[in-house]
Amino acid sequence: MIQRLDGGITAPAGFEAAGIACGIKVSGLDLALIVSRSPAHAAGIFTTNLAVAAPVTVTQDHLKRSGGIATAIVVNSGCANACTGPQGLIEARAMAAHTAQQIDCPEEQVLVSSTGVIGAQLNGTRVREGITLATEALSATTGHLTAAEAIMTTDPWPKETALRVSTPTGTFHIGGIAKGAGMIEPNMATMLGFLTTDAEISSAQLHRALTETANSTFNAITVDGETSTNDMVLMLAGGASGVHIDDYTYATFVDALHTVCHELAVGIVRGGEGATKLVAITVTGAHNHDEAKQAARALANSPLVKTAVHGSDPNWGRLVAVAGRAGVAFNLTRARVLIGGIELFANEQIFSNREGEAAAHLRGTEIEITVDLGVGGSEQATVWTCDLTAEYVSINADYRT
Repeated sequence: MIQRLDGGITAPAGFEAAGIACGIKVSGLDLALIVSRSPAHAAGIFTTNLAVAAPVTVTQDHLKRSGGIATAIVVNSGCANACTGPQGLIEARAMAAHTAQQIDCPEEQVLVSSTGVIGAQLNGTRVREGITLATEALSATTGHLTAAEAIMTTDPWPKETALRVSTPTGTFHIGGIAKGAGMIEPNMATMLGFLTTDAEISSAQLHRALTETANSTFNAITVDGETSTNDMVLMLAGGASGVHIDDYTYATFVDALHTVCHELAVGIVRGGEGATKLVAITVTGAHNHDEAKQAARALANSPLVKTAVHGSDPNWGRLVAVAGRAGVAFNLTRARVLIGGIELFANEQIFSNREGEAAAHLRGTEIEITVDLGVGGSEQATVWTCDLTAEYVSINADYRT
């Protein structure tokens, strides 16, 4: 049985967190610290962008050197520490070293993350002062709230969730926080996600579960089709519940993890820069899942589709055009388009009399679009996105000014 509960990343036993302000951003909280009271099994998935930020390089190295063991995650917002050369690596390693000194653990057991403006040097002095303050502020009861806020950049609100999972062998918990509002098309995207659990699970199992789950959650969202330099999702498993994840309980663990990741991922899209609508685009009738997802992603990233959704225009022709150029098998004579479950185009027939009903659906805040590729396949995939607004343009035109 799965139950939602408060507490975010500190809902699982054995974890503390804090978020403080150290002056990296002009105002607001900008440094988060997540600490396991004992060394935890750890796993991470990272950006596919070849312009890799310094904290990604350091964290990947630490996971390798530690054999998948971590005690803390330290995150700053306001500066991505990306494209910053050797000095960037020095500062990322210094973040880990100072955190390790503060909480008394090996340096390679500290994972580092950053988000914000690319190409700006990180103020290491302020970060280290912030780490000291965050260590003093660690809390198992309120720290999750400040940590969720401290990782934000242009996010309109913090994103966190937690679950209690009851099994025949005992109860464990999973919690998480995430950030991201623009430069979002994971594989990964300016998306940071941090997850904790008090279940006992090996690093290898944890990595397998995280990868499986990300494919249909964090890697099935897009705001603007941009993949960042800093994306990562990290998960720590402290084991304080005493519930061991074996072959029998693994499926239950993955189901619960999927629930947490899906909620965080959809929250990222719902809070996309300038977004007013959450859009679920489902492609059906594909020969295989990869083709279905490729077509769904093409539809979700189309500026013409996203602006039509913003304007509540049931322009099914744009959907057909994108599906036809998505690079997957497509048959116009058998293709179908539905908006809010209302069929507007099927088998080359146009149902213009239904557009008013579809437009009414588009005026809502949660939109459903389905496109059948018409090739007789049985596979489907869903990608979540948001509408494209003038506010998105304004935010990103003025981001550094």
